[in-house]
Amino acid sequence: IPQPYAQQVAPDGGWGWVVLVATILVLALTLAFPSCIGIFYTELQAEFSSSNTETSWVPAIMTAVLHAGPLCSVLVERFGCRVTVMVGGVLSGLGMVVSIMSHPHQLLSPPHTGLGFCLSFQPSVTMMGHYFLRRRAFANALSSTGTALGLSTLPLLANFLLGQFGWRGSFLVLGGLLLNCCVCGAVMRPLGEKEGFKARLRTALSDLVVFLRRHMAFDLLVSNPRYRAYALGVTWMMLGFVVPLVYLVPYATANGMEQDRAALLMAILGLVNIAVRPVAAVFFGLPRFRYCSLDVRALLVNGLSNSICGAAATFPVLLTYVFIFGLSMSVIGSLLFTVLMETVEMSRFPSALGLISMLESGTLLIGPPLAGTVCIAPVRIVLLHILPWDKDKHFQFYSDSYRHTC
Repeated sequence: IPQPYAQQVAPDGGWGWVVLVATILVLALTLAFPSCIGIFYTELQAEFSSSNTETSWVPAIMTAVLHAGPLCSVLVERFGCRVTVMVGGVLSGLGMVVSIMSHPHQLLSPPHTGLGFCLSFQPSVTMMGHYFLRRRAFANALSSTGTALGLSTLPLLANFLLGQFGWRGSFLVLGGLLLNCCVCGAVMRPLGEKEGFKARLRTALSDLVVFLRRHMAFDLLVSNPRYRAYALGVTWMMLGFVVPLVYLVPYATANGMEQDRAALLMAILGLVNIAVRPVAAVFFGLPRFRYCSLDVRALLVNGLSNSICGAAATFPVLLTYVFIFGLSMSVIGSLLFTVLMETVEMSRFPSALGLISMLESGTLLIGPPLAGTVCIAPVRIVLLHILPWDKDKHFQFYSDSYRHTC
């Protein structure tokens, strides 16, 4: 099985800076994209007559398929990062276009679009690791600003498009925007490949089973304790990491906030990431920087910050939450791939990332729907038992709670 990038020397500059810019744009269009689905949350609920839990499957499926690592690893190994990113751009763009033909109870975009995101973002991160070695921590942290760029612009763009064209027209425009991943992939030229495209195509099917056995990094789960701890930790983290990105706008609007101000919160979250991640890139580029200890502290702060939302749903309170959540999210996002690159060899990085992405996809899939289920009914049922008893009012309250949950 060919290893097209394994023996190449990282230039740490030159064309690598072009690849870095392309990676920033790819991450802005892929990892940050599910966050703008919250803008269409109410419209999708009305269009498909669905509950909170049912509607949350849209960003959940999209994000879960986004981390479908094994297939992406196969394509990267066989066809290279450039081809895989371009194929991902086509799939994600077409997925959004196909969704405008959806019928009630059949929204078609999440699997297609999520798979396209997967095929675009993972090879971009892999390519960064091959172009940068000495400056790898700096480059990875700087490239993560792409996610921040998307978080700060896509919700505002989605809100504008929704007001002008409705959700179907907005999806059509966003689909065209996602096709720019093809342009980004085109500039990610490989450092060198020994086997041509046609030769790899001829041997792809025959070696697929062997590849899955040898390159899914299951052996690293057994032999590498650091990778095992990292994989399990990141998988568990993803259960709740994207939930605020899905529910922040619906939560704010459900408590009386205007749609524009709720979208502004998502934009501010992105701006916080834009401001913090370049600074983090400079510090992480310093020698002997302790990545893991800072990453753990940022994870703790990120998890605890969600309790702020329970205080009140006013703009100042949620703005405070967005700042704290965004700060910790920036540190986590800046270090996520750097820690993995320091844990495994670069020759095993695509397969190691693929396995972690596969594990993440499960928790990313169930996270938003699980939050929609457990965070609505139990709270209302508890309130039902502590409020002063009134038969008629409590019967109506319980009925509303059940209907809202289901």
